[in-house]
Amino acid sequence: MPELAKITPEIIEQAAVIAGVSFTAEQRQLMIDGLVSQRDDVVEIRKLNLPNSVAPSLIFDPVPAGMKLDTVRKPAKLGPAPSLAGVSVSIEDSVAFATVRQLSELLRTKKITSVELTKLYLARLKRYDPRLHFVITLTEERALRQAVAADAEIAAGKYRGPLHGIPWGAKDLLAVKGYPTTWGAGGFEDQHFDDDAEVVKRLDAAGAVLIAKLTLGALAQGDLWGGKLGTRTRNPWNPKQGSSGSSAGSASAVVAGCVGFALGTETLGSISSPSTRCGTSGLRPSFGLVPRTGAMALSWSMDKIGSITRSVEDCALVLDAIYGPDHHDLSVQPAAFNPDFTLDIRKLRIGYIRSAFETPVFTPSKPPSETLSGKQLEAFNQRIAQRKAGFAQQLYDSQFNTRSLDTLRDMGLTLTPCEMPKFPFGAIVPMLEAEGAAAFDELTRSGRDALLAGQQSFDWPNNFRVARFYSAVDYINAARARTLALAQMTEFFSHFDVIVTPSSGVQLTATNLCGQPAVIVPNGLRGADAPLPLNQEDGALQNTGGPGTPVSITFLAPLYEDAKACALAHAYQQKAGFHRLHPKLA
Repeated sequence: MPELAKITPEIIEQAAVIAGVSFTAEQRQLMIDGLVSQRDDVVEIRKLNLPNSVAPSLIFDPVPAGMKLDTVRKPAKLGPAPSLAGVSVSIEDSVAFATVRQLSELLRTKKITSVELTKLYLARLKRYDPRLHFVITLTEERALRQAVAADAEIAAGKYRGPLHGIPWGAKDLLAVKGYPTTWGAGGFEDQHFDDDAEVVKRLDAAGAVLIAKLTLGALAQGDLWGGKLGTRTRNPWNPKQGSSGSSAGSASAVVAGCVGFALGTETLGSISSPSTRCGTSGLRPSFGLVPRTGAMALSWSMDKIGSITRSVEDCALVLDAIYGPDHHDLSVQPAAFNPDFTLDIRKLRIGYIRSAFETPVFTPSKPPSETLSGKQLEAFNQRIAQRKAGFAQQLYDSQFNTRSLDTLRDMGLTLTPCEMPKFPFGAIVPMLEAEGAAAFDELTRSGRDALLAGQQSFDWPNNFRVARFYSAVDYINAARARTLALAQMTEFFSHFDVIVTPSSGVQLTATNLCGQPAVIVPNGLRGADAPLPLNQEDGALQNTGGPGTPVSITFLAPLYEDAKACALAHAYQQKAGFHRLHPKLA
């Protein structure tokens, strides 16, 4: 370890500027011995070489005082048996794009075998990966062993349930013994673990067949993964676009009909965003419902594992198999998830965030100075043009949000307008970045962060460096502010069973910070008249939206009331039918 620089009053003065505090010359001199001792303690902790799997002793608990959890686990109540009309083993696409419930019925009635289904999906992964880039590692040998075992059990009448024999894909931050777990990042390509992630074990126990480890943006950010040059996972509706992230491969592979279902994770939008971009159904469960043992940690107080599928019912079936305490992840609550698709949704108290559904209005910007010229004026005009283009997309997309409310009302439901609490939720987000910087402390200090694909100002390498200057005092105060946020969100949700909202906006930050669940469902396709993307270059970050691409709507629920959001989202999905659309793959 290189020798550390001497701490001087001048250095303290400069550091104080970053911390937003000031000290007198006498105070700075007095601080030196304490700062040297504090830094020595930090060095001692660094010598422990803490692995990513070691969680802090402080456990985030979003459960408000006095809340009584429903801890009684009950069998899932599913809707009517799925129709198999048009689903034929002789027509590949009809099987490839079938829901888990349909596939399950095919397997249970022995109209197809798990081995046949596994080979079908493996072939599609190999066929479409060169264009969509959603696979990091195929687990073919493991999958075929599991499929053979599933067929033998089903033939013997030992049916484990609706996931038995169904091929699935894991976001490659979940450990799988015998295969690399790359975290989507350069420098981790050969990383192996000696045990499976807990959710992988639970899906094994349910009889599901793991066929691939799917892509994620490096260390769970975006859709750019791999080494320094990077590879971008693509949106099957428009392969010139990224699939968004960080559960990039999970959403892309599901909507391309290349796995029966997938697992993703979300810290601040990583299930919601790719589900929206790719047109999948996504379930981000309540914080503390699913154990994260064996999963890469980014933020111990915000990370959540959820399902990405072709229908809400499928999402619920997967969550039903993976939730509940494991006695290792101490954040997991004993709350029950009891999906009920026979529920009378007319009895639900349904709200909608009124301002989020209002027609957007463009607010012009004035130049910061009337004397702008040359490159400064050009840059200003470019920003205005980008704002106008972004507004045109926002205005166009608002029609889909409005139609979703009309559909819900046509279903005989009463919708009550509401508004999110006025609170600076975004100001708490540096907690996430500080936790991420701690989770990848050695990566930053060693300089190996240079191996990651993304190196722009918004990428993790730079964010982790910035977070080094977020003080422990400020982190604790942000956590205290989060306590206030939890109280306000608890009060907000106390009036509703489900809240309907566009998938973006302040709710995304607020619910991820405070732990409420979200169900994201496809809500239609943009028409030929849709505004073109801001940048149509292949793989450009601003190449989003445009004709023929999906939009989504989101259903929120109070903590550990995930089942109610699923019930309403499922009913809406059955009425709207957008989940039955799929891209035409060349």
